[in-house]
Amino acid sequence: MRFFALPTLLFFSVLLSSCSTTKRIEALKPEPGKTTDVVYQQSTSFISLPVTIAVADVETQINKILTGLIYEDKNIEDDDIAMKVWKTAPIKFTEQKGKLQSVVPIKVTASVRYGALGVYDTREFNLDAVVTFTSKVGLTNWQMKTDTSIASLEWNESPSVTIAGKHVAITYLINPAIKLFKNKIEDQLDKAISQSVNFKPQVLDALEKVATPFLTSPEYETWFKLTPVELYVTDAVLSKKQITMAMGLKCTMETMVGQQPKVTFKKENVALKSVATMPDKVTATVAAVSTYESASKVITKNFVGQEFGEGSKKVKVEKVELWSKDSKMVVALDLTGSINGTIYLTGYPNYNAVTKEIYFDQMDYVLNTKSVLMRTANWLAEGIILKKIQENCRYSIKQNLEDGKKSMLPYLTNYSPMPGIFVNGTLDDFVFDKVELTNNAIIAFIKGSGKIDLKVDGMK
Repeated sequence: MRFFALPTLLFFSVLLSSCSTTKRIEALKPEPGKTTDVVYQQSTSFISLPVTIAVADVETQINKILTGLIYEDKNIEDDDIAMKVWKTAPIKFTEQKGKLQSVVPIKVTASVRYGALGVYDTREFNLDAVVTFTSKVGLTNWQMKTDTSIASLEWNESPSVTIAGKHVAITYLINPAIKLFKNKIEDQLDKAISQSVNFKPQVLDALEKVATPFLTSPEYETWFKLTPVELYVTDAVLSKKQITMAMGLKCTMETMVGQQPKVTFKKENVALKSVATMPDKVTATVAAVSTYESASKVITKNFVGQEFGEGSKKVKVEKVELWSKDSKMVVALDLTGSINGTIYLTGYPNYNAVTKEIYFDQMDYVLNTKSVLMRTANWLAEGIILKKIQENCRYSIKQNLEDGKKSMLPYLTNYSPMPGIFVNGTLDDFVFDKVELTNNAIIAFIKGSGKIDLKVDGMK
């Protein structure tokens, strides 16, 4: 019995081995990079924002600042007159040949001292007038600056005082005194305009809100993030009942997959610059960030239900993993079927403008993988199978292109970052620019252009 036992075992062993074509391959895994942060060279975008401000809004703001008593002179010793000047009705603003015209109704309460040789008397007067000012309009350090001068003064009643039962005109006394308080009123108007049309805090607050990442696609966990870098503005021009200027925002834009990105913008660090001219178009470059984990899941779905090979020599791809090494994409394929194990391929990322897909060009087996296949499964190393596998190693960014445009739309349709400020515009379709690999993500850069305008209307 022992004589026949060993040959019998050998016979069945050979028979079983000849009936089975399943083999286990062991290829060396190319190690990915060590860094865990998504770090890449960001591209900047430029958003042109023509700004219009209704003169009526300036009027509203200034009337809030200038109320009641607008000038007071308590010293009667220097010029024989002391007075208080009150604003009696809202100031009215109009635009006249590129200048801001303001009509200020005032009441003057004056104490006038008259007499000679040490004998003096003092009379109290209440005077009503309408003063018209004109102001040149400019913009300095994000504040509207005006150079105001008095254009005319009209008394509702001629200034007079009753002495010994007679009305004595004192216009000759009051009109010289106008010179004393007119400069004060001019200065008060300039100061009030500067305070009411100070764009810096409003603009920075608006940028802070814009810089907060928001979710564009809950299904794909896609976030849009805009980070301001620099802000530009041209000088202000007054025309057709509105103040116009051009603003421009230099920024970076990203769409990111996964967790909500952190807010990195700090308004105190943004640079505010004055320029002479501004382009009128928006140029937006959006970085579509897709982690290797999310891209691997998409590519794995491409292989579902497919077999590679022919006859009894077939394999299925059960799982795909991606990572980068030496500027190439490493594609790990977990196989079952005639071959069990993991094979590794490398290729360069490229873009198909027709299908809007990132694919991997010049794909080939890693050297160690290829040598293992040549020894154990030469048929799998054939170019025709590699080509079919390569056709499935693709990642669509069509959704990224659409999300890139959608992420901008909320800013282009009557967007109001704060009461009284409205943003509208148009945006062309986004197109692919380039793709970069980091140690843990695929970065697809996409570009778009369009126009945006900002209007201040009904500012609170």
